[in-house]
Amino acid sequence: MKNTTLCYIERGGQYLMLHRVKKEHDLNHDKWVGVGGKFELNESPDECLRREVREETGLTLTDYRCRGVVTFVSDEWEGEYMYLYTATGFEGELRECDEGTLEWVPIEDVPSLPLWVGDKIFFRLLREDRPWFSLKLCYEGDSLVYAALNGEEISTDV
Repeated sequence: MKNTTLCYIERGGQYLMLHRVKKEHDLNHDKWVGVGGKFELNESPDECLRREVREETGLTLTDYRCRGVVTFVSDEWEGEYMYLYTATGFEGELRECDEGTLEWVPIEDVPSLPLWVGDKIFFRLLREDRPWFSLKLCYEGDSLVYAALNGEEISTDV
C-alpha cells in the first residue's frame, strides 16, 4: 500500500481542482481531483502535503487540516492510504501544473465534474463538515463495489 496526500484548497466558496489531462498512462486521466501525491522517503503526511502543493501549484499552505484517511483497494492497481486535507490559507502565485489544468471551481459544482464515484462520497463528508473519518473504497475496474465509513458499510450510490 502506498501513502499519498490529497488536498482541496478553498477560496471564496471554490475549490482548486486539477483536471488530469497532461500525463500519459495516468490512472486519473480526464478526472478532476485535488492536488497532492506520493510520500517521499521519511516524509510525514503534512510534509508530503506541503511539498506536493508547492510543486503542483506554486502555493505555500498557511492554514490546513487533515480531514481523514481514505483506503483505496482495487483489483487493478496498487492499494493506497490517502490522507485527505482541506486548506483555507495559502500564499504565493498559482502557476501551471505539469499534470493537468488547475481551475477554481465553485464547491457546489464539483460533484457534477468527471470524478471517481468514491470521491463524491468524501466530498459529501467534507460538505457535511464531518469530524475526522476513515473511509474505505473498494473498486473493481472503474466501478466502486464497496464503501465503509469508520468501519461500517455505507451505500455506494451517490
